[in-house]
Amino acid sequence: MTEQFPGAVLDILDGAGDRTVFEHAGREVSGACLLGMVRRAVNGLTQHGIGPGDGVAMLLGAGPGAFAAIIAAHVVGARVVGVRPGLTEPQREHLLRGVGVRVTDRTDGPGTPEPGVVLTFDDLLASADDGVRPRVLARPGDVARLLHTSGSTGFPKACSQTYAAMTAGWAHRPDAWPPAVRELAGLLDRFLVFGTLASQVMMEYGLLALAAGGTLVTADPPEFPDALVRYRATASVVTVARLTKLVAAQRESPVDLGSLRALMVSGSPLEPGRLREAAEVLGPVVFHGYGQTETGMISMATPTEPAGSLGVPPVDLEIRDASGRPVRHGTDGEIFARTPAQSSGYWQEPALTAEVFSDGWVRTRDLGRLDAAGRLWLTGRVRDVIIVNANVYYAGPVERLLATHPSVAEAYVVAVPDDSTGEAVHAFVVPAAGRTPDLGSLRALVTAGLGEACAPTRLVLIDEVPLTAAGKPDKRRLGEGN
Repeated sequence: MTEQFPGAVLDILDGAGDRTVFEHAGREVSGACLLGMVRRAVNGLTQHGIGPGDGVAMLLGAGPGAFAAIIAAHVVGARVVGVRPGLTEPQREHLLRGVGVRVTDRTDGPGTPEPGVVLTFDDLLASADDGVRPRVLARPGDVARLLHTSGSTGFPKACSQTYAAMTAGWAHRPDAWPPAVRELAGLLDRFLVFGTLASQVMMEYGLLALAAGGTLVTADPPEFPDALVRYRATASVVTVARLTKLVAAQRESPVDLGSLRALMVSGSPLEPGRLREAAEVLGPVVFHGYGQTETGMISMATPTEPAGSLGVPPVDLEIRDASGRPVRHGTDGEIFARTPAQSSGYWQEPALTAEVFSDGWVRTRDLGRLDAAGRLWLTGRVRDVIIVNANVYYAGPVERLLATHPSVAEAYVVAVPDDSTGEAVHAFVVPAAGRTPDLGSLRALVTAGLGEACAPTRLVLIDEVPLTAAGKPDKRRLGEGN
């Protein structure tokens, strides 16, 4: 019987021995040392009566202590809830509801005492290290962690991922790496981590780096490009907004990024124009991942993929029409995915679970198509629509067409009320360097490609798109400005 997660992670640390696996706050931490921290944290959690099925919230950063605490909580079979910085107080309380134990290294919490049991790293690591490999108590069907969505529509939704799903995940299993992930893994010699390892994306890539023999290097604060230079990073994770700022900084005042070999872009679509610009300035280093909190990684484009493509998905994937039937390659439709490590549903929300999870498939609510070679292309969001004269038009194709214009770096469109047509398209455009987009030429481009109903009736030039707390474009704020 296969040992449950995180058994394979313990093996990775044991195999690393005296090799440095973490660089943090000026010190090097070996695999053996980090494994010892995990053992002490396991003993500390056990002494506090924490075991299979218990909820444990992690309010942590990205250092080795945070890593040890999270892995230890999984060893004892707890239900881990990551709490990222930047949440509003109501969102934070929503995430912590019903969680009796909190592990923290933060000093910026609210002034009132936290309810339940609060443990610090010192509490956990005060236990003795008995030198014995911890026995993994995780049970396959138990919820291993609650992964929260961005909360862009209000409170974040909690996706339940079981220990069986985490065990089936690819990051810590070199034998399961898809081709694009295997290519990426070879570039993670010095992987820059920041924020919190309770983040799904940061932990997944961190485990991948360790499994590939790399070192996790912490940066706080993660100022780019300075941090990449200071820590001689070969790789890191970036949002589209951070990538855009990095490219602009390199154009204005270049620094030596000779060590950089991979930037994993996640969180939102990357326009082909932005990708081409990044390749021109940074070289062939951008890996563009596509996935959701509910599914984990669905596909990944390597630097050699055509701009806009997300590569060939290494998971089960179907493009379906409005009636739920699969469509042929080349036809747009809604993306349904089935991945080894996907969530089993939304925590304590059966009605919402039934809307998204069905017969082993996850409804992504993204629109896309598969080309003749099996590559995935995104074309929009199911709910991101403009209704003109009672006809439904998707925002994604309009945005992507606008972004092909040479004067446009990024384009975002929103629906606004219109007395004549019910709704109309308003476009928000980030100009390309040295260019000034013109409403007339953009209208002509869209009219020729998608029809007059999709053509923007108003154009607003912006320096950058506002972002949600999760770093995704906040089109709701754009719309509120109309």
